Amino acid sequence: MSYVIRNAKPEEFKATGELMIQVYSQLDGFPKPSEQPLYYKMLENIGDFPNKPDTELLVAVSIEGKINGAVVYFGDMQFYGSGGTATKEKNAAGFRLLAVNYDARGLGLGKLLTLTCIEKAKKKKLGQVIIHTTKAMQTAWMMYEIIGFKRSEDLDFMQAELPVFWV
Repeated sequence: MSYVIRNAKPEEFKATGELMIQVYSQLDGFPKPSEQPLYYKMLENIGDFPNKPDTELLVAVSIEGKINGAVVYFGDMQFYGSGGTATKEKNAAGFRLLAVNYDARGLGLGKLLTLTCIEKAKKKKLGQVIIHTTKAMQTAWMMYEIIGFKRSEDLDFMQAELPVFWV
């Protein structure tokens, strides 16, 4: 199956938010909507992110037009919007909220979205790409390590009761 990675269109924001809510709410060990309602409200309103400077909502779209993956790319870390100190990193890009539809797992969409973010950072000649993940996201964490990401413990933080790790 062939996919294109591109910026989400405004009419796709709602469906993209729904995809992210579905993916994150089904992760074993990840907080549920009732435990972190503000987090899930952020996912629901994922279309707000592209309003920030140098920020893109990227989607993986099949030739049939179905969105099966998404990620938010930040070309400037000051707009990253996470806890911890990552927003102070200079000469860096980041991405967060990577989600792949469960029905499309194993097609390489997560890797394709990740590599697209890396390429965007390279084009801007930025020195690093920062991401964060949790223990509930072991599949993604392993993929990031295979691609070459390394842990940066100094950027870890707590999101309510959830430890968030930087890679």
